[in-house]
Amino acid sequence: MPTTDPIADFLTRVRNAINARKTHVDIPFSKIKHDLARVLLEAYYIRDFVHVDEGPQGFIRVYLKYTNGKPAIQGLRRVSTPGLRRYVNQHEIPRVLNGLGTAILTTPRGLLTGNQARRAGVGGEILAEIW
Repeated sequence: MPTTDPIADFLTRVRNAINARKTHVDIPFSKIKHDLARVLLEAYYIRDFVHVDEGPQGFIRVYLKYTNGKPAIQGLRRVSTPGLRRYVNQHEIPRVLNGLGTAILTTPRGLLTGNQARRAGVGGEILAEIW
C-alpha cells in the first residue's frame, strides 16, 4: 500500500519497534529509505541494515541498537512534511539538543547529517531530528 509520506512511515516503524523492544524492523524498500538507513548507521544509531530482495518491492531490515537494554535512539521527529517543507542554508542548520542529537538533511550531495552538511558547506531540506 503506497504511503503519502514514506519518511514519516520509516521513522514511525523504527519508533514503534524501539518501543516494543524489537531487535529489527522490516520497512518497504525505496532509495530514500535506504539512504536514511545508511545515515543512521553512519551516525551509530542502528547496528546494521540489509536490503532483502523479496516480493515485488523488497524491504530493508534495520537492526536496532541497544546499549545495556537502552535504545540508541531516544527520540525522533519529522521536521519537514509534505504540507510544510522546511529548507535551511548551511548557517541555519539546527543543533539538536545542543549537539547531542542529529539533524538529517537532503542536500544536493545526497542525504547528510547536520554536521556533514555544515562541513560540506551545503544546506537543504531538514527531514528529521534524531536524539
